[in-house]
Amino acid sequence: MERRALQIAILLAGVVPVFGGGAGALLGEAAFGRWAGAAQDSHVRYLSGLLLGIGLVFWACVPTIERRAETVRLLTLIVVIGGLARLGGVFLAGDPGSMRWTLGMELAVTPLICLWQARVARTGLAPGLRPNKA
Repeated sequence: MERRALQIAILLAGVVPVFGGGAGALLGEAAFGRWAGAAQDSHVRYLSGLLLGIGLVFWACVPTIERRAETVRLLTLIVVIGGLARLGGVFLAGDPGSMRWTLGMELAVTPLICLWQARVARTGLAPGLRPNKA
């Protein structure tokens, strides 16, 4: 039951990077508001592609989430580092507008999902995947 809830939570949380990253990759700067120049557009598309990839890898973990601790931890580290960089930008450049809500995903939701995955992994594998006891 808890495993299923975690899988659903990851699917729902993955909507943000997959659709946000996808929109940025497809629409470039237009997905986030008007910025100047092709260089910024190129950078937004690249970073959005990375975001899309992070979300897709999280989704790929769902079927066997109880065995994906290493991947979930690595992705969480990447997301938290990005969130800390964004938070630094708040202090250095000001309020990022609608992007401020992504800080919650980066610095709270993703680490909580990582902790949850560890709990699910500790409580045992899914039925049929449990190791045989001798």
